[in-house]
Amino acid sequence: MKKLAVISTITLASVVAMPAFAADTDWFVGAGVGYQEDNIKGESAQNGEDATYQLRGGAIINDHHRVMGTYSYMDKSSQNMFLASYDYLVPVAQQVNLFAGVSAGVADSKIAGESSSDFVWGGQVGAMYEINDNWSTDLTYRYLDQDYSENNTKIDYSQQVVLSVDYKF
Repeated sequence: MKKLAVISTITLASVVAMPAFAADTDWFVGAGVGYQEDNIKGESAQNGEDATYQLRGGAIINDHHRVMGTYSYMDKSSQNMFLASYDYLVPVAQQVNLFAGVSAGVADSKIAGESSSDFVWGGQVGAMYEINDNWSTDLTYRYLDQDYSENNTKIDYSQQVVLSVDYKF
């Protein structure tokens, strides 16, 4: 019975949300590169600073709402991160939007031979510059709380500064 209720709820939510996606939706894909610092404490504490590389895709709905999925990789902690994000876009000039939003997902990190997949969540702020109708670029600052805790070592939080380029289709 619970399965039927869950399936019915998801189906109803999808049907109700369809007009919103049909409204004014711009789909995009992109990539970014930046700096990430993991605050690592405990027995295997290390300098958690390294480059981060990202692939992302999503939709901008009615020029003010952006939903996005992001994959990022950082070599130092062998960290693979998968995030779902929502941003609210505020136009401040003809080609410039400021944004703020929230992110949540999972990070698979490996420190001193110990690997763990853990929940991450946080927020981001930044600026988007629309180069033309198809191309845009973002400068983003993101703060993420992490739940990694293995062998008396803990990733307390991560900070990222990322420059990305997106293609709208």
